[in-house]
Amino acid sequence: MSITVDKKLKNLLERWPSGLVATSPWLKEMSISGQLAQRYLKSGWIESLGRAAYKRTNDKINWYGGLAAIQGQLSLDVHVGGPTALSIKGSAHYVRLGKERIFLFSALNQKLPKWFLDYDWGNPIEHIKTSMLPSSIDVKSYEFNGMDIKISSPERAILECLYLSPKNFDLLECYQIMEGLTTLRPKVLQELLEWCSSIRVKRLFLYMADKASLPVLKHLDLDNIDLGKGDRSIVKNGVYNSQYRISLPKELVDYV
Repeated sequence: MSITVDKKLKNLLERWPSGLVATSPWLKEMSISGQLAQRYLKSGWIESLGRAAYKRTNDKINWYGGLAAIQGQLSLDVHVGGPTALSIKGSAHYVRLGKERIFLFSALNQKLPKWFLDYDWGNPIEHIKTSMLPSSIDVKSYEFNGMDIKISSPERAILECLYLSPKNFDLLECYQIMEGLTTLRPKVLQELLEWCSSIRVKRLFLYMADKASLPVLKHLDLDNIDLGKGDRSIVKNGVYNSQYRISLPKELVDYV
């Protein structure tokens, strides 16, 4: 290997954060061509994760190292949301052991790289495509285990939890989480509820906020929140709540 190549490799390894996946566009910014990347691969300096994605040899990578790459290097519009966002920020109700699911949210037309979906991160990845909320509202950069990743605020995350429930996330656990969210910001939540396209999610949130006596509820302007018309059913043979025109699981209604 030439002196020039050695300098490029040295520079790459110095600027490559531990735990971060490197994609071909990022390597190109580091002056590493596809041909040179293949040479490093054959020489054992880097390992392939799939098409156009690499890790440093013997480096331990996690899902957030892959996510930081697809967000920052590939500029894909995807973020950590729902239960995962709340867990990262310390608002989860249960501490789970083992392979907790990682919930990523994006717009309906957003695809994730095959290498990211196929790699065994140790946690199953759930990619939720939805138009419930614009992707830009209250999604911020957050440092997590040394990686900058985009993540939902607690206000957005609890609405995403309700969107997942009851099929992909337990509705009673949503309520138990919401009981602890006593510092939700009225201005942020007002904007989210006005933009939210899911009538079911909005009614569920208001019902639960009312049941939990959350302080934020008295600061919301409900006249500017479209709650739709007609009844909504969350479960079959549920208990009907006339105030929010919604049928709910008995275990949630009876929960104290």
